[in-house]
Amino acid sequence: MCGLYGALSFSGQSPGSDLAQAMSAKVANRGPDDQGEWFDGPLMLGHRRLSIIDLSPLGHQPMHDVGQRYTIVFNGTIYNYPELREQLIADGYHFRSQSDTEVILNAYACWGKHAVEKLHGMFAFAIWDRQKKQLFLARDRMGIKPLYYSKTSEGFYFASNPQALLATGKCDSDIDPVGLHYQLSLHAVIPAPRTLLKGVRKCRPAFYMSVSTDGKLTESRYWNLQANRPQQEMTPQEWNEVIHDALLEAVKKRLQIADVPVGVLLSGGLDSSLLVGLLDEAGVGKIKTFSIGFEDQPEEKGNEFEFSDTVAQMYGTDHHKYLIPNGEVLARLPEAVRAMSEPMVGQDAVAFFLLSEQVSKSVKVVQSGQGADEVFAGYFWYEKMHEAAGTPVQRFSPFYVDRDHSEYCDSVDAQFRAQDYTTALIEENLSTEHADTFIDAVLRFDVTTLVVDDPVKRVDNMTMAWGLEARVPFLDHHLVELAASCPPELKLKHQGKGVLKEIARGLVPDAVIDRPKGYFPMPALKYVRGDFYQFMADTLNSQSSRERGIFSRPYLDKLLQEPERHFTRLNGSKLWHSALLEYWLQQHVG
Repeated sequence: MCGLYGALSFSGQSPGSDLAQAMSAKVANRGPDDQGEWFDGPLMLGHRRLSIIDLSPLGHQPMHDVGQRYTIVFNGTIYNYPELREQLIADGYHFRSQSDTEVILNAYACWGKHAVEKLHGMFAFAIWDRQKKQLFLARDRMGIKPLYYSKTSEGFYFASNPQALLATGKCDSDIDPVGLHYQLSLHAVIPAPRTLLKGVRKCRPAFYMSVSTDGKLTESRYWNLQANRPQQEMTPQEWNEVIHDALLEAVKKRLQIADVPVGVLLSGGLDSSLLVGLLDEAGVGKIKTFSIGFEDQPEEKGNEFEFSDTVAQMYGTDHHKYLIPNGEVLARLPEAVRAMSEPMVGQDAVAFFLLSEQVSKSVKVVQSGQGADEVFAGYFWYEKMHEAAGTPVQRFSPFYVDRDHSEYCDSVDAQFRAQDYTTALIEENLSTEHADTFIDAVLRFDVTTLVVDDPVKRVDNMTMAWGLEARVPFLDHHLVELAASCPPELKLKHQGKGVLKEIARGLVPDAVIDRPKGYFPMPALKYVRGDFYQFMADTLNSQSSRERGIFSRPYLDKLLQEPERHFTRLNGSKLWHSALLEYWLQQHVG
């Protein structure tokens, strides 16, 4: 829901309308319904709006509070805003709109920085205090909404994507060696605050930041996930019941808080199918559902229509499905990469881009099943980690990390062969300070850090490229807190997602529940051949690739000679990973 951007000059001079226009153009797709900018001395705030709550002009941003002290730009949805609004009215605060944006404004006026603790939803926002001459920024607990920034000697710049920051011409676009190590080791996950570029950073999930006109930046965490058992022991059936109720409430909230229709991205897997079942349980009639598929390869089917069709038929949904030929995938790949805020190697990124294009013609908001696998232990590697012996790193890395440090050093040019940043990150996050067991720590690490950039970022980028807002009930922070306290053995049951599978029985066809775990199929980006191979070879052999010099040429030659042999531990093509990284840089950096 929207794109935001802004700048705070440390010299006291106005950032200027030219800079505002350059930034605005790079977030325009996120908000096709309205545009606004506001200047106050050294500050500029800008906004592109996707109208979902209070569709009237009163929802225009940047928005000022009644007292004219605070001004906000906001991206996201606050699901408990009606309750907060009533509370603030009782406390004497006045409202001119029916929007959740104005609720955040008055909440900040009332509670200051503690307002973020009261917000239930997905959000990234910036508030300017005209009296203190201070900028306050915050990002939601799960990192569902993006917030990038760049701090230079001249000023502080922020936006919903790095492209708006690069458009200022003031950011260092050199490769960050730490970000590169994460990119190639964690299948394109670069945890905040790092990115691939030295001059671009991102606000960490569950953090807020304050920036003053003298350049002082402070940041603080306002929420921390605990993966500990509750004091009162519960039976497996009781766990099923409380998680069912929490998930149903999350689904209902994401349906009710909108002044436009809400659909469902139905992949044919358990997670999205369960969302349809719960919406039906909540009394929703004629649910709009959307599915996409691709051409088969001999090794793998390109669609899961047999499962999504079954769910659609079971609930009589208003179902739409799209079959995309490989030729269109390759032809549209440049557009999808231009929509990526950071390089994304997940083969479903292009799929979500193409699906979102079609869905946006029918609805403005969809619910999607992202996060369920991480919250409820759905992936095959969790069981392998659980059964492994050794230190936390020894139990985690062999089943997750794309390249060991030695292979990483072989894959990149000598200038990027630094220390093993990825292992250090894993060690730091797998301590059991906030978790009862190793698997609790793994799931906590995944949910609070890794899932943010894979797949949550993909879904946000690919849907917002078409002015479509995706809501992810499985990452409702109340549900996440409850799931984190659930014994891991209940989540690992039934080959993963045991709790969800038991909840789904009767709500979802048995064929969907009992099928092997599926992954969004796009075989052409996994079994690299034909035109797809030629595209990747041309990208990696291009003059710009050679001049950039990220990769070791012998390593690339090995991948190109055997394109269907070199896979990561999560079954990703190493050739695709390498080509996508270079192609993203060509599209966004030059």
